[in-house]
Amino acid sequence: MVVFAPADLERLAAGALSRAGAGAAMAAATAQALVYADLRGLSSHGVARVPQYAAHLANGRADGAAIPRVVRARGGAVLVDAHCGLAFPACALAVATAIERAREFGVALAAVTNSHHFGVAAYHLDAVGRAGQIGIALSNSPSAMPAAGGRRALFGTNPIAAVFPRPAAAPLAVDLSLSEVARGKLMVAAKAGQPIPLGWALDADGRPTTDPQAGLAGSMLPMGGSKGAMLALVVELLVTALTGAALGFEASSFFVDAGNRPRLGQAFLVVDPEAFAGRASYDERVETLIAAMLEDPGVRLPGARREVLAQTAARDGIGIPDALAADLARLAAT
Repeated sequence: MVVFAPADLERLAAGALSRAGAGAAMAAATAQALVYADLRGLSSHGVARVPQYAAHLANGRADGAAIPRVVRARGGAVLVDAHCGLAFPACALAVATAIERAREFGVALAAVTNSHHFGVAAYHLDAVGRAGQIGIALSNSPSAMPAAGGRRALFGTNPIAAVFPRPAAAPLAVDLSLSEVARGKLMVAAKAGQPIPLGWALDADGRPTTDPQAGLAGSMLPMGGSKGAMLALVVELLVTALTGAALGFEASSFFVDAGNRPRLGQAFLVVDPEAFAGRASYDERVETLIAAMLEDPGVRLPGARREVLAQTAARDGIGIPDALAADLARLAAT
């Protein structure tokens, strides 16, 4: 295990991405998002993704020179084209535009087309919570889960995140994928040569498996069975039918170096509480519910554990496996 100060790890990741062909702004935005994940113990979405992203840049699956642009806008509706670059600059543009338009119109939906893997969904809502607004983030991803009653991987794990600001505390942050677990956990288990629990995935023949490689070649199981599959369908339609982005089954897996440009879709809904019952009413309702939740000593607020981990890692550093540290150093030095 090699321990890095967060700023040093961010510089190393950005350097590796720049060497692979990402423009300076794209490399910096991506590295910042990945280290955010590692700080919070979400290593499957952290700098472990750098070699994957670097291969996608090198093989043309992502365009390192892409500059995202707002291509359509009307009232609170905005469409950003990522132009097949890494997702993070386009998502940042969409979120910043949605915050601005929600202040003007009360509600804004900023969507992204022709995008890539967008990492930890809640990361994109950090600015929304700091702006005192409610946010919801959605994305599709390459096919990994079957439709309800099916066996063929059709939908992605299609993550959803939400943030609710609080007047005198960190925002309440909810983040989940619609598979039983995030697919990145299979990637981590496969690299470590470790089994996965039954109930996470099926192999290519539709049989339950504890082999992460077989699960990556097969399909993930949806959270909550058919209900999770239905929610994945909702996300899939919202981020593709409105944006013209690729459906999950049209995108090559993130876990292969060669393949097509994913052209995925994302959407960010931002709501200004002042536009409805007002800030005072919003704050009172949120705090009343949270107080009632915390009356039960077993309740832990979503996102709270991750923030404690982030504070600890910011002080003590982020540990990554030796092999990954060597990979990053090699990619940054090439």
